[in-house]
Amino acid sequence: IRERGLTLLGVSLTALDDDSSVQLALEFERGSGPALDVTLDSVRSRFGARSVTRATLLGTRAPLEVPLLPDDPP
Repeated sequence: IRERGLTLLGVSLTALDDDSSVQLALEFERGSGPALDVTLDSVRSRFGARSVTRATLLGTRAPLEVPLLPDDPP
């Protein structure tokens, strides 16, 4: 490794589990919805609307559009 200057070695594993996947629910504290919405909005503003999506949509060719509801008036 030192003689050839190798600086990175990658390992890939596939087919370790069956192909069926399940979208797990994330348990949030009651009332944390507004804070979560603000955080997701910030991430989407900085990295684009497609930066946050459901895991089950990863790797699909379907457009990763996230419908957003208007904010409630203060």
